[in-house]
Amino acid sequence: MTLDQVLPEDADRARLIGRVWDVDTGGPRVVAVRDGEVFDLHTLAGTVSELLESPTVIADIDVAMVMPRWRVSELLEASLDQDSARPRLLAPVDLQVVKACGVTFVESMIERVIEERTAGDPDRAAEVRALIGRTLGGSIATLRPGSPEAAETKRILLEQGLWSQYLEVGIGPDPEVFTKAPVLSSVGLGAKIGIPSFSSWNNPEPEVVLIVNSTGAMVGATLGNDVNLRDVEGRSALLLGKAKDNNASSALGPFIRLFDETFTLDTVRDEEIRLRVDGADGFTMEGTNNLARISRPFEELVSATIGDHHQYPDGFALYTGTLFAPTVDRDVPGQGFTHRTGDVVTIRSQHLGALINEVGATETLPEWSFGIRRLLDYLRTHPPTEVPVPAATA
Repeated sequence: MTLDQVLPEDADRARLIGRVWDVDTGGPRVVAVRDGEVFDLHTLAGTVSELLESPTVIADIDVAMVMPRWRVSELLEASLDQDSARPRLLAPVDLQVVKACGVTFVESMIERVIEERTAGDPDRAAEVRALIGRTLGGSIATLRPGSPEAAETKRILLEQGLWSQYLEVGIGPDPEVFTKAPVLSSVGLGAKIGIPSFSSWNNPEPEVVLIVNSTGAMVGATLGNDVNLRDVEGRSALLLGKAKDNNASSALGPFIRLFDETFTLDTVRDEEIRLRVDGADGFTMEGTNNLARISRPFEELVSATIGDHHQYPDGFALYTGTLFAPTVDRDVPGQGFTHRTGDVVTIRSQHLGALINEVGATETLPEWSFGIRRLLDYLRTHPPTEVPVPAATA
């Protein structure tokens, strides 16, 4: 995997920040990337959360990028080799709460209805998909969630006995927002993502993840894999936590791209997220997630997450949902796709680069051990200091 394949296509204009595991000090460092070189920002901020609270974050970073410590190519190699003896990339968020929105695209909404109707049984998926397709078809594809037309559609579906909790959050007034992963539990590029042994029907979910600070301002974006257990959630929506939050079930990266004059929220609105799965068995699958087809604007998803009803003093990362719902058969006709150990999942977009992870059995992956207490201990023994002002600008 080359540098050009991992970094954004316009990397020379991108302001990228992230986190690196520093083997010399035994802890995570906040970093910035420029021209293939990686700059340690520990003198500027101990956490990404702290860094993104600054209203002058871009200018702060520009001043702090003085002497590079690593090269992206070296970090990429160590990360993909899963070499813990060398500096490697981590998920680019730390103290932010990892939240997620579901059912934000019509196509994925219908797949959630299928999971519900089949009670998580993949053998019935093709039959139910055809039935729902005939009944709903494109009639709800253009509905604006929460609109009078959506309310009328709900009334008709209720009369026909076809209403679903997924249709409620898909076209109803309130989006689905849930907590995807605990603070500091997400994995970065190169790390394995986990599928637990109790799931036999599961899939990747390629998504744009918005990075929001404590004031509710959207300050950047990254790529994410919202690993999903379709059979578990299909049995009951009350099992959402079991389906979504497991060891290494949240992958983020490779870097956060900050919003600036060359990369704005409008850029993300039209971003196309491409997915490729390469199996050890020779199986391949490709798909796309076109953000232009999302049913709710980003502002609505963010305001449903933060506001007078809920605050996030350290900010949050928000998975925005996916259009992609794999229906291609991998093994048995009609059962669709499910992961196998050894699958390599690549999620890529023009402006955010590529997030690459291999699928492993959750129970065999390294245990999550670096939590908030260890981070505080690290920062206590390696405290950030103020950035020295260069003489030329003093």
